[in-house]
Amino acid sequence: MKDLLCIGHITHDRIITPLMPDGIDCAGGTAYYVAWAIHHLPHDIDFGIVTATGQDLSHEIKKIKDAGIDITNLESPTSVFFENKYGEDINQRSQRVLSKAAPFTIEQLKDFDAKIFHLGTLLVDDVSPDVVEYLSDKGQICIDVQGYLREVRNQKVYPIDWKDKLRVLKSTDILKVNEFEIEVLTNGEKDIKQAARTIRSWGVPEVLVTLGSYGSIIYADDHFYEIPGYEPRKVVDATGCGDTFTAGYLYARTNGANYEEAGRFAAAMCTLKLEHTGPFTGNIDEVRAIIK
Repeated sequence: MKDLLCIGHITHDRIITPLMPDGIDCAGGTAYYVAWAIHHLPHDIDFGIVTATGQDLSHEIKKIKDAGIDITNLESPTSVFFENKYGEDINQRSQRVLSKAAPFTIEQLKDFDAKIFHLGTLLVDDVSPDVVEYLSDKGQICIDVQGYLREVRNQKVYPIDWKDKLRVLKSTDILKVNEFEIEVLTNGEKDIKQAARTIRSWGVPEVLVTLGSYGSIIYADDHFYEIPGYEPRKVVDATGCGDTFTAGYLYARTNGANYEEAGRFAAAMCTLKLEHTGPFTGNIDEVRAIIK
């Protein structure tokens, strides 16, 4: 049994920023950013990922396997292909979806066991409510809500409400949202703390709200923990910061950290990740130095 198993699509990403106006192509997706983030921390938890990609990402799968990360790649005719475009404000981005991958099924996941299943949804049909309920009988469920709130129309991504949210959230132990997602999820509630209380009333005991450069808020045990955002030396690429936060948080919690300690650890990891393109490549000493 894994301590932590991340289920999600590794993607083909195209990143466009003011510093990279022509864009660069790279791998991405929750499973990708979480896998490399956990890999660069001490290997003191049993971790693995389950993904589904097309042949275009076979070289990335090989890199992950060669690094010693436990990965299962399920069959899919194509990979998810995202185009992420950032402006001067790194907290804002526009997206296009150029292709999709096959969703995950109960049959595919029946032989996997974990204490925590982290579901890194990217699009609304990646992980069905039936799959969430099935996995919740085997372990705790952590969900990054982003995919459930994305509707693709003519390749462009638009925010939508999530029609199955009340059903799925009853089976969810930890929910990760950003400031925009939590407003959509709670039908326009702009007060972050009230929105978190609403999500708690739907059955989620632990709510993680990332606020970009402004830090994050964790709502657990009827208490709000306000986590600072540590300033990076430079800002290069924000893609994957939310996934890096969740990876750091789950890693720290699995190792016995309390909510605030885990939040600060996760925030420090995000600061290091912001300073370059690609996944987190720092180490635990660098993370601790930022927290101090």
